Parts: sequence; structure tokens; C-alpha cells
Amino acid sequence: MKTPLDILLARHQATAPKLDTLRRDVINSQFRQRNIAVIILGFPTLLWRELVWPSRRIWMGLAAIWLFLLGINFSMRDHSQATMAKVMPSPPMILAFRQQQQLMSELLNPTDVPVAEPKKPYAPRPGSQRRRETTTA
Repeated sequence: MKTPLDILLARHQATAPKLDTLRRDVINSQFRQRNIAVIILGFPTLLWRELVWPSRRIWMGLAAIWLFLLGINFSMRDHSQATMAKVMPSPPMILAFRQQQQLMSELLNPTDVPVAEPKKPYAPRPGSQRRRETTTA
């Protein structure tokens, strides 16, 4: 007994080679129509459709957060540093800076390391010379 699938395949077995040639012709015509320029120019559109468009709300949220952070960064910028760089320091300030620099160099690079006195060797006294102190009540 034949199954329905076997009956259908037997009926349409003669059309299989015709369908294969038709399929091959369609695929070849599609490849001939596309050239490299179309593929390269179509890449940004493909990228947009596949990556950005399906999750556009997420991308818009991320863009809004970055714009918000950029605005905060510019608003918190300290403009007083630029004006301080233009002002000449006063002579007492220069003197204090030089003293501070000298102290830092002394602390970080000590040139004269004090030499400690050598310790005297410990020599115990003989037991007969020790004094005994006794307390009487």
C-alpha cells in the first residue's frame, strides 16, 4: 500500500527537473542583477533595518541618556581654572612655591642619611660584683 506522499511524488516526478532549472535561472538572474556597488551601498540600509530599527526605543533612550550626561558635564566645567592660568603669581606666592618644592625634594630624596652610633656590646658583669639589695622590715 502506497502512502499519499508516495502517490503525490510519483505524480509530480516529471516536473522536478523543470522546477530545478527554473529555480536555478531565478537564482542566477538575482545574482547578476546585484553588483558590488549595490551591496556596498545597501549595507548601511541593511544595518539600519537589522540593528537599529527593531530596537529604536532602546537606542533613543541611550541617546537621551548620553545627551543628558554631556549637558551635565558641560555645566559642571570649572571656568575659573582658565582665568587663574592667565594671572601672574605674586612674589610671595613664588617664594612659597619654591620652599614647598625644596621641602618635597628633601623629603623624597634625602641626601644626608644620619649614621647611627654603633651599639656597645653587652657584657654581663660577673656575679660576685653584683650588688644585692635586700629590704628588711
